[in-house]
Amino acid sequence: MRKTEKPVTRIFTTRKVVALTFDACETVHPSYFDTRILNFLISYSVPSTIFVSGKFALRNAGTLKKISAFPFFEIENHSFNHYLHMERLPDPQIVSEVKTTEEIILSITGYRTRFFRFPGGNYNTHALEIVESLGYRVIQWTFPSGDPDKHASALKLFQWVTWKTRPGDILIFHINGRGWHTHEALPRIYTYLIRRGYKFVKIEDVIH
Repeated sequence: MRKTEKPVTRIFTTRKVVALTFDACETVHPSYFDTRILNFLISYSVPSTIFVSGKFALRNAGTLKKISAFPFFEIENHSFNHYLHMERLPDPQIVSEVKTTEEIILSITGYRTRFFRFPGGNYNTHALEIVESLGYRVIQWTFPSGDPDKHASALKLFQWVTWKTRPGDILIFHINGRGWHTHEALPRIYTYLIRRGYKFVKIEDVIH
């Protein structure tokens, strides 16, 4: 029987590297890329991993295709409907959530996804086994940035993330309009960490 891996929540290294990741999902209301964040990432060629839901990918296909051409972006799987409790779904539906999004992203970018992030970070052992049986490694995060909180100011995000970050951390933000002050905080966070000797990496560069 195949051994189930635990979800990856950090990079096991002593080097000063961090993985910058974003969730890009859509549930009830239409969602779009936050172009302010995208423009910053592109301007500085910041290595980033973006976990995209299938519904979001379809609505943002043009932008997704464009950014997938940049070598510093990595596009990965975040389910189709972004059900917050995929572990409660029937097995065939869990499979469909993953495989449907895989095919959508492949059709848009030409890239077959290898990593998966559970919506809301919610899973159980059975759901994890199903996703891994499809050939995926599950990637979560080291600590929440808190950027979906409308009351978390750019300064608060900056102070929290820079205080918490350690070598090997996997950072998480939102690039679908739900990171209310991320576009203000991210340039400061990036500059602060770079000046302290950190290097930003994509998940595919450090997880095999």
